[in-house]
Amino acid sequence: MAHGVLSFPLTSFRDDGSLNPDGFRAHVAGQLATAPGAVFPACGTGEFFSLDEDEYRRVVAIAVEEAAGRVPVVAGVGYGWAQAVRFARIADEAGADALLVLPHYLVTAPQDGLVAQLEHIAARTRLPLIAYQRGQVAFTAASLRRIARIPTVIGLKDGHSDLDRLQRLTLAAPDDFLFFNGAATAEIQARAYATVGVPAYSSAVHAFAPEIANAFFAALREGDDETVEKLLRDFYVPLVELRDRAPGYAVSLVKAAARLRGRPVGPVRAPLTEPPAADLADLRTLLTTGLDLVGATL
Repeated sequence: MAHGVLSFPLTSFRDDGSLNPDGFRAHVAGQLATAPGAVFPACGTGEFFSLDEDEYRRVVAIAVEEAAGRVPVVAGVGYGWAQAVRFARIADEAGADALLVLPHYLVTAPQDGLVAQLEHIAARTRLPLIAYQRGQVAFTAASLRRIARIPTVIGLKDGHSDLDRLQRLTLAAPDDFLFFNGAATAEIQARAYATVGVPAYSSAVHAFAPEIANAFFAALREGDDETVEKLLRDFYVPLVELRDRAPGYAVSLVKAAARLRGRPVGPVRAPLTEPPAADLADLRTLLTTGLDLVGATL
């Protein structure tokens, strides 16, 4: 999973809000054609929080079918541990290779509770687990050592971007423990994460412009600072500024960009809302600029 951009596909819905399996299949196939390091269906970008269990089963199964063993399929699970286990069983039955444990629902919890959450899930599924620290979930180095001793916990995705804390975690972990940069627009901080031993990252941009995401990844890997900085300056930083205009744009703006590329992803589900016309116009301009930087077109 460290040898390519990690793909977090969007879940396709029809205009009436119902699941669009054919649209999702086409979207995942398009993502896989660009050689991601892994596919993570039904996670945050895939609106896990809005899926019922039957929809979740179809989404994970389609991702598994399309991946056909070429790359790992890591399905999202979440809420409290009891509900996470229900989704874990569905993901296992659908053929997922591993699970991303999204932050639990609503409440803050002490470190013992964060560890216990993973212990309960791990005891009830055979699938490997990647913990996701973001929001109310943030592990200490001591807790990281504890979860790393759970045989099926294989890694941690970080969305806090606290590099001091993250460095402590990487130093506390076993050598084979996986770490992923899960910042909202991970490319912005990719170089900084790499300096503390976390080169792998997820990319929301890959969901709508894999040409840009892969060009950035290649430039970063090859030490092409000129290209990295040009893409950051002219595309990624303006994208973050646009994303920060409204809550929920980390998903709804990504879906809008995918629709601009003709991807059959449909609208977001409530409580997310669609961007207004002015923001969509700015998005189109920015997307055209970014694609032009890598020799692609809208």
